[in-house]
This record gives sequence, structure tokens and C-alpha cells, in this order.
Amino acid sequence: MIDKKQSDLEIEDFRQELLASQKIIEVLDLGAGSKKVNTQERKISDITRYSTSSRKFCQLFQFFCSKTPSQNVFELGTCMGISTRYLSKVVKGDLFTFEGSESIQQIAQTNFQGNNTHFLLGDIKDTLPYQLEKIQQLDFALIDANHTYDGTLFAFSELKKKSYSKTIIIIGDIHWSSEMNKAWEEIKRDPSITLSLDFYECGVLFFASPGEKSHYLLSF
Repeated sequence: MIDKKQSDLEIEDFRQELLASQKIIEVLDLGAGSKKVNTQERKISDITRYSTSSRKFCQLFQFFCSKTPSQNVFELGTCMGISTRYLSKVVKGDLFTFEGSESIQQIAQTNFQGNNTHFLLGDIKDTLPYQLEKIQQLDFALIDANHTYDGTLFAFSELKKKSYSKTIIIIGDIHWSSEMNKAWEEIKRDPSITLSLDFYECGVLFFASPGEKSHYLLSF
């Protein structure tokens, strides 16, 4: 990866605004919840601090997305829209970002620039299959929403239906809990996966790579 210290600084300005916000919103959580603020009413600053990916990993998501044709890109878990903004910078086609909580989605859409991003609201069990039916193939996906074993397996199994040789799927927080660990171990053994990379904070999956099926633990 090239040095991107001076890239996308306006997104980090947006992050800082959210981190400074003491506004409390009511959150609809359809997944495993938060380890730090597992209540229905949460401060915007707390959601941003504990439930969004760091700049380093947002740029990692951005990098792998850029290595695909990026015509159809899915982000499962919009949250505050920070990783959404990073991905939108490299998507050549359409970015579909899925969120279950309307109050969170409204914040993510604040001053959002870019006509290629589509914000989808609702339970991923309903919205994901519906949206997948509308595309021919999936180029890149980030799974960072439900954080349960069943939810993660569901998302992967649905996304796999439209995956092909150039598809890359990233799963966030693969070691967040025993359930996520179990889901990651099961997914990387899937016959369709030829290469998996474990960055601890996330796992990267490839559907076509030269040589035998491989798995690597990487420091980043």
C-alpha cells in the first residue's frame, strides 16, 4: 500500500465532529450490540469511538476494494458512514450500504458527497437478498454489521451467490467474540474460498488465487 497519510483528511474531519458530539440518539440494534455502550440510547461520540473502523483499516478496505472492478460494492453496516465515505472514493460503479437503525443512517448521510452511493434501511435479512437479486455479480463486500455467528454466516452465504473469481469479501471484527471466531473459521474453510488473510481486526476472502488454498496471519 502506498503512503496515504495526506489522503481523505476531510473524512477524518467528519469523524472528529462526530467524536465531539454529545447528542444522544435512540438506536435500533439488530445485531449483537456493543460491548461498550449496549443501551438503546447512545451518544453519537460513543458510537463513533467504539463502533467505527479506524482510519488505517478504512484505508485497507479502500485498498482491497480498488483491486476489484468495483462496479457493485456492498457495505453491510453503514454505522456513522465513515467507512462508507472511504469506499465511495474508489467505487467505479455503485456502492450499496445497508443499515438497520434509521437514526444512525441519518447521521451517516450528513453532508455526504457522491451520487454513486445508495443508503438502504432495514433488516439485512430482508434488504440484502432483495438487493442482490438486482445485480448480476458482486465485486466487493464489507460485512461489518450483525456480529453474531448466524448473522455473519447468513451474510456470507447470500453474498457468495453473486460472487465470482474477482470478488473480494472482507469481514470485520472476526475475533470480536467466540461466535465471530467460529463464523470466521467456518467461512475460510468454505470450498469457494481459495485465499484468506487474517489481519485480526478483519478477515479478507478471495475466490480465486493461484496455487493451493491458503490462509495467512498478517500484522498491519
